[in-house]
Amino acid sequence: MSKGVLLVNLGSPDSASVEAVRRYLNEFLMDARVIDSPWLLRRLIVGLILISRPKESAEAYQKIWSPEGSPLVVTSRRVQVKLQERVTVPVALAMRYQNPSIPDAIAGLAEQRVDEVLLIPLFPHYAMSSYETAVERVKQVAAKLAPHMLIKVQPPYGDLPDYIAALTASAVNYLEAGYDHLLFSFHGVPERHLKKSDPTGHHCLAVPNCCEGTSPAHATCYRAQCFRTVAAFVKQAGIPAGQFSVSFQSRLGSDPWLKPYTDFELAELPRRGVKNLLVICPAFVSDCLETLEEIGIRGRKTFLAAGGKEYTQIPCLNEHPRWIAALENMVERF
Repeated sequence: MSKGVLLVNLGSPDSASVEAVRRYLNEFLMDARVIDSPWLLRRLIVGLILISRPKESAEAYQKIWSPEGSPLVVTSRRVQVKLQERVTVPVALAMRYQNPSIPDAIAGLAEQRVDEVLLIPLFPHYAMSSYETAVERVKQVAAKLAPHMLIKVQPPYGDLPDYIAALTASAVNYLEAGYDHLLFSFHGVPERHLKKSDPTGHHCLAVPNCCEGTSPAHATCYRAQCFRTVAAFVKQAGIPAGQFSVSFQSRLGSDPWLKPYTDFELAELPRRGVKNLLVICPAFVSDCLETLEEIGIRGRKTFLAAGGKEYTQIPCLNEHPRWIAALENMVERF
C-alpha cells in the first residue's frame, strides 16, 4: 500500500475581515461536536452569536494577523514543509474549518495514489470539539472521495515522551530565566462534553478524584489527559511542587466549563504573591488567536492590572526541531 500523512489543525478565517470571520464562526459553531445542541436550537444560538461576535473576533484577529496570513495556518504550513523534508511519504495539511480544506487534502493524497493515511490531529489531547471532530470529518470525507483509502489515526499524545521532551525543550530557556509561578493554561471545554465522551457513563466528574489512577474513561477524557501532560512536564522539567497550577481558557456561553478559569486565575495570582508569572499553553501546538491575543495580550493586561510585575508567555511548539522530530517519529512508527 502507498502511504501518506495528513496533519489536521482547527482552522482560521481566510482573512481578518468581519465577513471572513463570520463564515469561519458559522462553520465552527454549527459543528454539533462544538455546540452539541439539537440543530434548530444550535442554529438559533449561532445566529445570535453571529450578530456581534464576528466584529469583536475580527478586531482580535487583526491584532495578531501576520503579513503571510493567519499565524495558525502559516505555522502549520511550515511544520508540514519541515516534516516533509524528513520523511519519504507525502505530507498533506488541512484545517477542520475553512482552508486548506479536508476535501482538498484527501483529493490531493488520492491523486498521489495514496491509499493508507496516517492522520495526525494537531491536538495532543482528546476532546469531542477538537480531536474527535477532526477525526470524524476526515473519515467522512475520505469515505466519499476516496472510499479505498484506509485512515489510521494517531492516538492522543499529551503524555507521549516525544511530545513532553519537545514541550520541555521549548520551555527550558524561559524556566531557567526564573519565575515565581508557572501557569498551565489549557483550552477549556464544557463539563458536559467530558460526560458525553465517557464510555463508562459514570466516571468523569462523577467520582472523587476522577482523573487520578486508571479508568477506561481516561482514553477519551480531556481533563485527565491535560493533567497527565502537566505531571509528565513538571517531572521532566523539575518544577517544584506548589510552584505551578492548571487553568482552562476560552469558555463560551453560560454553561459550566472546566475550572478554574484562566482569566480568573490571572487576576487572582498577584493577590497570592505571584509577581513574576510564566504561562504555557500545552493544548495548542501552534500559536493562534487563543494564545497570541487571549493569553498574550488580554491575559497580560489582566495580570498586570491585578498587581503582577512580570508576565512571560512561553510560545507554543510551532516549528521547534524537537516537535518536528516527534512528528517524524509518529510517521516512522506508521
